[in-house]
Amino acid sequence: MKILVVNCGSSSLKYQLIDMETEQVLCKGKCDRIGETGDGAIGRPFIEYKGKSGKKIKEEMPLPDHEAAFRAVVKYMTDPEEGVVSELSEISAIGHRIVNAGPFFFRTTLVNDEVMKKFQDFSIPYAPLHNPAALQGINACFKTMEGIPQALVFDTTFHQTMPKEAFMYGVPYDWYAKYGVRRYGAHGMSHQFVTEEAAKLMNIPQDKLNMISCHLGNGSSITAVRNGKCVDTSMGFTPLEGLVMGTRSGDIDPAVLEFVMDREGMDIHEMLKILNKKSGLLALSGKTGDVRDLRMLRDQGDERSALALKVLSYRIRKYIGAYMAVLGHVDCITFEGGIGEHNPDVIKAAIDGLEEFGIKYDDSHIDDEMYEGIVSTPDSKIKMFVIATNEEIVIAKETQDAVSNEYFISFDNKEVE
Repeated sequence: MKILVVNCGSSSLKYQLIDMETEQVLCKGKCDRIGETGDGAIGRPFIEYKGKSGKKIKEEMPLPDHEAAFRAVVKYMTDPEEGVVSELSEISAIGHRIVNAGPFFFRTTLVNDEVMKKFQDFSIPYAPLHNPAALQGINACFKTMEGIPQALVFDTTFHQTMPKEAFMYGVPYDWYAKYGVRRYGAHGMSHQFVTEEAAKLMNIPQDKLNMISCHLGNGSSITAVRNGKCVDTSMGFTPLEGLVMGTRSGDIDPAVLEFVMDREGMDIHEMLKILNKKSGLLALSGKTGDVRDLRMLRDQGDERSALALKVLSYRIRKYIGAYMAVLGHVDCITFEGGIGEHNPDVIKAAIDGLEEFGIKYDDSHIDDEMYEGIVSTPDSKIKMFVIATNEEIVIAKETQDAVSNEYFISFDNKEVE
C-alpha cells in the first residue's frame, strides 16, 4: 500500500509518498508561493521534488491555486524518469494533516459528504490559520486524484485522553457545552511518534511508560504522558498557549490584551495578529524568532537575544517541573523538533537546576548539533533522549488503518459532552 501524505498551508503544499510495506519514502517535496504571481521582488511559485534518482529538482511554474499544485505533484510522481508510480491507481489513499477540528472529530476518519460538510461548516474557527488551507487541499485532491480515498488525520487525536480536569478552563461552563471551549493541544502526531520510539529505547511497554515529550520548534509544546497516553499538554484551545515560541507569546495574562488595546487603539484582530505573528522570541529579541540566529547574536554580545533564549529555557524547565508533579514518576524526557533536535545548549539550559530531581545532562553532547540518542549521564535517574520526530509516518499509518477498517466518523448533532 502506498500512502500520499499531505500538509497544506495557505500558500504551500508539502507532500510525501510512503510505501507502507517498507515505510520507505518514495518521493517528497513541496509546492510554495501558491497563488502568487511572482511579479517584482516576490519570488516565483515553484515545486520541489525528490524522487527516483534521489536528487532534488526545483522548477518554477505558475501555481494559481492548490489544484494546480497537485497537478504538478502528479506530473512529477508519474514522470517516466523521476516518477515513482506509473499511474495514480497505485496510490491507495491520501492522508491530510489537520491541526484542529474542535469537538467534532476525535480520531482519524475517511472523507465522505457528511464528514466534509461537518468539517467545512463547523471546524474552520478552531484553526482559522490552518483549516481553510487544508480544505483547499482536500477539494483539490478530489479534482486531481479522483477516486482515491482520503483521510483526515488530526493533531489533536493524541490529546483526546486528557482527563477533564486537565482540559477544562475556569470560564463559564456554557462556553464548553455550547462551543467546545477547552484545551485541545497540538503536535499530537509528533508526541505520538516520540512516545512509541521512547518506549522502544527504554525497553518499557508503551502502556507502562511515563514520560515528558518536548516538541520544540518555531511552534513548541510539551506533553505529559502517563502509561503511554497524554494526560496534559501545554498548547490549549489554539496553538497560542503554552511556551514562548518563535513569534507566539505563549502563556499571558488575558487582562494585558484590554490594557494595551485601550492605549494603542487596536481591535482584537490586530491584537491576535501581534500575539501570533509578532511576539515570542521575535518580540523579546527585537531581531529574530529563529533560535539559530539568536544563539549567534547572543555569542556576539546581544543582550536581548540572550534574554530571549533565557526566557525560552526557563519556560521549558517550568513546564517540565509542572509535568513531573502531574506524573509523579517519570521514566524519561524527550526532545524533538527543529530546536529540540539541533540545539543542545538550549536543552542543557532548560534542565539546569533540575539535578536535585535526578536529571543530569551529558555535557559531551553540547557541540553535537546533529546528535540523536541519549543525552543524559549514566547516573541520571531520569533518562533524556533526542529523537528525530516523524509526523508523516504517523499520518500514513493512521490513514492506512482508516482505509483498512473503512472508518468514517458519524455525527448525531449533540452538544459537546
